[in-house]
Amino acid sequence: MGLRARGVGALPNLIRSLRKEAHPKQQSLPSLRRGFSLYDQINLIDNVPDDQLRFQRYTETGFRVNGVDYEGSLLCVGNMLMSWAPTKFSHVTPDSLSMFQIVRPIPEILILGTGRNIEPVDPELRRFIRSTGMKLEAVDSRNAISTYNILNEEGRIVAAALLPYGAS
Repeated sequence: MGLRARGVGALPNLIRSLRKEAHPKQQSLPSLRRGFSLYDQINLIDNVPDDQLRFQRYTETGFRVNGVDYEGSLLCVGNMLMSWAPTKFSHVTPDSLSMFQIVRPIPEILILGTGRNIEPVDPELRRFIRSTGMKLEAVDSRNAISTYNILNEEGRIVAAALLPYGAS
């Protein structure tokens, strides 16, 4: 009986020693926090290729794109940027967007930056945009440039028609 009691007490010790041998002291991986912070990860998005448009800020009267300030409304297709005539939302018409009838490849979406406030889009304008093969997203210009940046960085074919934030 004494032998049996001694064997039962030895079993947990045997299990402990086997666990130690099976899992030698593990070394933790070096921390990347010092060399690569979350802030650096977020700012990697600023390191875009030179030929890719990146909206960096907006003002009441224009936009900053790839370090250059532009005044007035802008039209963007893929990575092409040009001045756009409308100065207020009521000037946005099928005629002002007529270039999309000939642009190839056809962007999958047109992001319409409506200025400071989201404006309802005229049904005729919606029909025109749909007839070109694009979808329409009408949002305030601040959100429009963010959406454009994200979709463009994903490599999607996207277009934007942007009124300055101060446009009425």
